[in-house]
Amino acid sequence: MGLTGAGAVVPPEHRVAVIGDISGHLDELRTELRRLGADGATGRLPADLTVVQVGDLIHRGPASDAVITLVDGYLTHQPTQWVQLVGNHEAHYLRDPVFHWADGISARSRDTLRRWWAGGQMRVATWVRDDDESFLITHAGVTAGFWRTALSVTSSVEQAAITINSLIGANDGALFRAGAMLHGRRRARSVGPVWAATGTELLPSWLDTTLPFSQIHGHDSIFDWQRRRFRAADELARLTVLDQEAKHETTVLPGGRIIGIDPGHGSQPRHPWRAWEIRASAAQALPGFGGSGIR
Repeated sequence: MGLTGAGAVVPPEHRVAVIGDISGHLDELRTELRRLGADGATGRLPADLTVVQVGDLIHRGPASDAVITLVDGYLTHQPTQWVQLVGNHEAHYLRDPVFHWADGISARSRDTLRRWWAGGQMRVATWVRDDDESFLITHAGVTAGFWRTALSVTSSVEQAAITINSLIGANDGALFRAGAMLHGRRRARSVGPVWAATGTELLPSWLDTTLPFSQIHGHDSIFDWQRRRFRAADELARLTVLDQEAKHETTVLPGGRIIGIDPGHGSQPRHPWRAWEIRASAAQALPGFGGSGIR
């Protein structure tokens, strides 16, 4: 730590990296962690880094079980530096399945996911803040409808994360409510933060409402990175800035931004891509569940 001219203690700068959907690609995850400063031999995260992973660790790629094993190591040995969120593909093994997936994961991996969930090592929401902006982080994003009905229109990003996580076991139906992603044209007004479709549910829901805080999400994208075209209304496309190198999309709306970070990995990884990063001199490496966030 350093001292200012007035003698105040200033915490060292801390980094938070939010990693999008990994989709069973172990080598991609390891490579990105090394870029962020993880030890090349042991994988250990540097002391100045906290990782938030937005869910969908598994499926599509060839190494879902190995990805779960790697993350389990971080949750066991560096638990204050790895925040794991649940995606709809993890939820497939935590609840009655709502979709079919031909290539599943091992019984051991299923048990690991259930252990994380039961033990509070995997939750639905967290938040991060720097000096200028606050971000709610979930797998698929919080729609305006969910904000009104489940979050009581709170303007506090911390309270939003606390309330979302308090619904686990108390109102799973709200958390895991699906809409267009499962039901096609049938959209759910208050689709949950594990299933909201970006182009048809998440972003359109905020067009006539001021964002209470910014958001970061994975799950899907309004831009098709493979075909290089938008899959959303022109109005949303005009409000969105693309980072082709990072595979990030930033939609600027009244009150804040909604940032999508799903790189769109399929059976083959999408290149290039990288985590979304934030730096804050007052950051603390705290697990972002319950009342704690990453500041």
